Amino acid sequence: MLMIASAVQAQIQLQPMFSDNMVLQQQTKAPIWGKVAKEGKPVTVTTSWNKRSYQIVSQAGGRWKVEVETPKAGGPYEITISTPAGEAPAASGQLQALDKKILHNVLIGEVWLCTGQSNMEMPLAGWGKIDDYEKEIANADNYPDIRIINMKKVISPVPREDIAAMNEGWEVCSSKTIPEFSAAGYFFGVNLQKTLKVPVGLIATNWGGTLAESWTSEESLMKMPYFRDAIAKVKQMPADLDAQRAQYEKEDKAYWQTLKESEKGVESGRYLWADPELNDQTWGLLPQPGKVEETGLSGFDGVVWIRKTIDIPATWAGQDLTLSLGAIDDEDVTFFNGVEVGHTESWFAPRTYTIPAELVRQGKATIAIRIMDTGADGGLTGGADQLFISLSKDKDNAGAKRSLAGDWKYRVALDMRDFPPRPVNMAGNPNVPTVLYNSMLNPLVGYALKGAIWYQGESNVDRAFQYRELLPVMINDWRTKWGLNLDFYIVQLANFMRKETVPEESTWAELREAQMLTAQHLDHTGIACAIDIGMDNDIHPKNKQEVGRRLALAALAQTYGKKVAYSGPVCRGYKVEEGKIRLSFDHVGKGFRLESKADNSYQGRALEFDGYFNIAGPDRKFYSAKARVEGQTIVVWADEVSFPVAVRYGWANNPKSVVYNSDDLPMFPFRTDDWPGITLHTGEAR
Repeated sequence: MLMIASAVQAQIQLQPMFSDNMVLQQQTKAPIWGKVAKEGKPVTVTTSWNKRSYQIVSQAGGRWKVEVETPKAGGPYEITISTPAGEAPAASGQLQALDKKILHNVLIGEVWLCTGQSNMEMPLAGWGKIDDYEKEIANADNYPDIRIINMKKVISPVPREDIAAMNEGWEVCSSKTIPEFSAAGYFFGVNLQKTLKVPVGLIATNWGGTLAESWTSEESLMKMPYFRDAIAKVKQMPADLDAQRAQYEKEDKAYWQTLKESEKGVESGRYLWADPELNDQTWGLLPQPGKVEETGLSGFDGVVWIRKTIDIPATWAGQDLTLSLGAIDDEDVTFFNGVEVGHTESWFAPRTYTIPAELVRQGKATIAIRIMDTGADGGLTGGADQLFISLSKDKDNAGAKRSLAGDWKYRVALDMRDFPPRPVNMAGNPNVPTVLYNSMLNPLVGYALKGAIWYQGESNVDRAFQYRELLPVMINDWRTKWGLNLDFYIVQLANFMRKETVPEESTWAELREAQMLTAQHLDHTGIACAIDIGMDNDIHPKNKQEVGRRLALAALAQTYGKKVAYSGPVCRGYKVEEGKIRLSFDHVGKGFRLESKADNSYQGRALEFDGYFNIAGPDRKFYSAKARVEGQTIVVWADEVSFPVAVRYGWANNPKSVVYNSDDLPMFPFRTDDWPGITLHTGEAR
């Protein structure tokens, strides 16, 4: 009898989000769906909180769906799903056997979707190892009313109905279940639960390094011409993975052969531009270190050569030298006096090459570097302190080290914008339009949510201007699919890479601006600033506690109406005053403060400080500015700018200084100008 019952119960199939320990959104009509053995079978769903039964007849393929009324937050409860086990009604006077599933330990509360790329995926332990991760994991036992479910990574060229979960369903938050869950999502949930005192359900569906267009449906993405050709290719994908790989390899081989044949400065496999005798007087100047897109080659991808001539002192002759170039994005081949001394194909890896003694002679020497930028940022991206040449045996002696920072000669050998887009390997590739929406969101559509938190954008920085359109399209896409005006909270990109030393253009700043514009102009959308908690050398900040806290503050204030400070200062306007610009702000609290959290003594009184803002005149050249706090405004000026027209703050990959309000929340980066940025045309259809 037990064997028969087990076989019968398999007739009811539920998605992983309908399991023991689940959380349903409170005070709503929450859909529950699944499959039974065949079409036309009656299905009954009974909820223990109101002892109500909902009846429906299965449709094509045995699919069924009901909406259950949920009460105020509470639990635990049970949900019973049953269907007749037999093919015909029971004989008179007999009870018909039922195929039945009971979902235990069900809570009613607030349900949030946690999604994005690696900074949302980043777990407490595992590859993440956030700050104090061992302590935080142990502390998770204090939150059994938080429930979590983590989705597996799956891609699909067509929308799927089934979804795969890491552990086949919901889990009770504990020190055993939380280590591999989204850290940002978890701390968001902890802060909600502490304040609201209700159960919180967190659904994590994320994938590191992915693009926003991968998380958007075909119907919405087709509104943007840039993506139409890629979507057409997705729809033409072979079903078989091996066939997909073979197709890509053929197309990619042909593409790179075309580029190879078109590259300047190459003859019979020899790199002519490495020759120290080459006349490079007509070459341009490019400040290094620095991304080529931000120092003179806006929107560039391809091959660029940089060269620098230096003097080798007599004391160095005949000795090994160390050539330090810092990180290079993406690939390099490096020459010293025409001889290759090293090459690296790893993105963002620091380069340190040895120049053998037999190449080192007194007098002029030329360093030439062929840089291949295959996408996004490119160039020497390390700090100025990493760009030097030194005696290998005594490189720590300042007298034996020469900085190579400054102007280098440059010439473009190949501009990939002159060619069709590079073929995309669609075999197992999550960075293809629609494929993650199809596989990791579409099966969840309909599950009752309060909203979503989103930490993504790093992979879209090279098309930051396009993100102004793409992000709202994606958000509205999800709202349309769910049929709900989902509350949506964005983590603005954290600071990353070398600290800003002089005013600079920045793809990351432009992406942050796109995120802010979305939050300001789209209803039920908020944003959390992270400009102060990033890391110079790691794209994955370890302080996910503060990310989650700031997201929760925004949700508590804007979704739940709690009277809490939830935003750092936001620039709302400016006016020019006799060689200065006065900035006005919202969300100042009791006043401004600088980076020392312990010193609030100057709040409400005048304070002057340097280097936090940049200012420009009509020539659009920015200078580091002086600033003075006057009440809830800040006055900005620079001696070099007699007639200022624009101010920027935090406009860098990694700005060197941060202003806070009295609630310890950082000022959002901003600019008062609308001058064309370096990503203006990178997201346009060809």
